[in-house]
Amino acid sequence: MADRVRIVGSYVSPYVRKVLACLALKGVDYEIDPITPFYGGQEFGRLSPLRRIPVLVAGDLTLCDSSVICAYLDEHYAGHRLLPAAAADRARARWLEEFADTRLGDVFIWGLFYQRVVHPIVWGEPGDAARIEKTLATDAPAALDYLEGQLPAEGWLFGEIGLADIAVASFFRNADYAGFATDAARWPRTAAFVRRALDHRVFADLLPFEDVQRSANPAGRRQALLAAGAPLTGETLGTREPRKGIMVL
Repeated sequence: MADRVRIVGSYVSPYVRKVLACLALKGVDYEIDPITPFYGGQEFGRLSPLRRIPVLVAGDLTLCDSSVICAYLDEHYAGHRLLPAAAADRARARWLEEFADTRLGDVFIWGLFYQRVVHPIVWGEPGDAARIEKTLATDAPAALDYLEGQLPAEGWLFGEIGLADIAVASFFRNADYAGFATDAARWPRTAAFVRRALDHRVFADLLPFEDVQRSANPAGRRQALLAAGAPLTGETLGTREPRKGIMVL
């Protein structure tokens, strides 16, 4: 194992999940402070000026943004390649990662997960019903139509599982948490790809911690995660009360 790094960010975030899956592929050990941006304190704001997760801390190096972090992991650590070797394939992999982070993030996180899950739990208010309706009727089908033409019928996008596969699949777990299931009759390649990816060990090994984070009372969440074997940091940057601001899950 390489030297341990620290990750700040919730297990339930698709961007954090992406980084943790890539760390697993690389064989890099880590500890995690599994907070959401809503509960980040002053020190979190210093490390992440846009108040976004994940944050990676490795010695004197602090990095924000999941794409920046994953690029660093691929360049700094030996082992499993996260991006393919050929220039054209690398460019396409980066594009698919960007499509996932931007478009799938907007559709499945801000259009569904935030509205149906986060907003009621954190702020005690119903989500935006009009946005949910538009997401289900227009935005999600358009995104899935695109993916259906990009994803492989079998296996992975560029040989072995890599960053592009992980980036795309990660958002579908949050979509599931928000009650969305990909119609396998309408989008068979996408549905099969998502099942295949989320069954991979790099995602499957995280699921128990996600289940704890989603189900435990906030006051007892860290203890519950420790009891489940999560590699938590000794201290947290979290606060007891949420705050609104610039943030991405």
